[in-house]
Amino acid sequence: MKKIKKEINGKKAEAVVKACYDNDIKFIKLWFTDILGFLKSFSITKEELEKAFTEGMGFDGSSIQGFTRIDESDMIAIPDPDTLSTIPWRPTENGVVRMFADIYNPDRTPFEGDPRYILKRNLEYAKEKFGYDHFYVGPELEYFYFKNSSGTELLDKGGYFDLTPRDEAIDLRRDTVLALEQMGIKVEYCHHEVAPSQHEIDLRYTDALRMADNVMTYRLVVKEIAYQHDVYATFMPKPLIGQNGSGMHTHMSCFKGSKNAFFDPKGQYFLSKDAQQFVAGLLKYVPESTTILNQWVNSYKRLVTGYEAPVYLSWAQRNRSDLIRVPMYKPGKEHATRIELRSPDPSCNPYLTFAVLLRAGLKGMEEKLVVPEPVEENVYHMPEAERKRRKIGMLPGSLYEALQLTEKSQLVKETLGDHVFTEFVENKKVEWDNYRKFVTNYELEKYLPIL
Repeated sequence: MKKIKKEINGKKAEAVVKACYDNDIKFIKLWFTDILGFLKSFSITKEELEKAFTEGMGFDGSSIQGFTRIDESDMIAIPDPDTLSTIPWRPTENGVVRMFADIYNPDRTPFEGDPRYILKRNLEYAKEKFGYDHFYVGPELEYFYFKNSSGTELLDKGGYFDLTPRDEAIDLRRDTVLALEQMGIKVEYCHHEVAPSQHEIDLRYTDALRMADNVMTYRLVVKEIAYQHDVYATFMPKPLIGQNGSGMHTHMSCFKGSKNAFFDPKGQYFLSKDAQQFVAGLLKYVPESTTILNQWVNSYKRLVTGYEAPVYLSWAQRNRSDLIRVPMYKPGKEHATRIELRSPDPSCNPYLTFAVLLRAGLKGMEEKLVVPEPVEENVYHMPEAERKRRKIGMLPGSLYEALQLTEKSQLVKETLGDHVFTEFVENKKVEWDNYRKFVTNYELEKYLPIL
């Protein structure tokens, strides 16, 4: 199959239809996510593509987590022509492409339960109220390779940036990067991470909506390439006891046109007033947003001291034990001024995560919050009395604690809308209740012999 030219992306639907006929494309996969961030898909043929653009493709939404009840299940999916991309591991004859779809109600109004719509709505809010044309994000998604999905047998015993001879993971990362680039996704770095068999491929920053699409694609590509090599890739936050978990450190900046609104050559730490208030907003509102950023019971096994994951509500320029890091300014690199939040994990729903982070930061600006002094000491080693004196709070320590904060959060409710807020919270309550009833191997090994 010929590679579809990049200039087709961004053109009108007619150009996409023509490209599919010109490039021997037979099948078009329409992708979207449920509220938990699981990728959903159905396929149409190129003969149906024009109808998909003009009328949409109907489907039953009642079986999609967080969508609709069975008595109001009709949904319409309309592909976004800007997201056209080949699927490189599919056959070249009668080839396959994918597009992300926006979900609508039968009356053609946007469906409020569509995570993609939620992010678009919040990006529009930032533009209308603050004049931000771009909310750029650059997430760093870590993950593990294991022999299979039945256990945690390692592929390697390497550490951070390690290069080992005949490393199978090097081939896995290489093939993954090549596949991502074939799909139009730019990659900056790839390397071994801290834990054994843990790896990272960093995507080049872009607008939040495109990046959320890229994150969904990235997670599928990593798993697909691993499958082709007869191994298993997982974005589970904490699969190994006594080792670092997998995070999704997320870099953020807001632009007005081509100007970075977070940079000020005369500002403290070269941060503008907007940026400082954005940091203050994150420090205040991330705890109640944590259920979105870290949505699984397992997520909180990662958010503990001693494994480079943040626990305390502090920020710094160099210290990687803080929740927020502001990379040091380099002369001539004004566009690179940004804020890095280190608590999200790679199993989140990126649409909801980016939306909540944007609104948390903007809330700091709306309330004109004052950012506290940075904490350059290692917060993990700081005496508790000193943390209390400096008013350094903590992230919630479990899904249950996070849910208690989220359920009362007006910010999260406004960001997600009533429908998704209610469905998401109820889903997480069920997960916590199921986990609470489960007897773990730890309990059996510790208590059964002595009680």
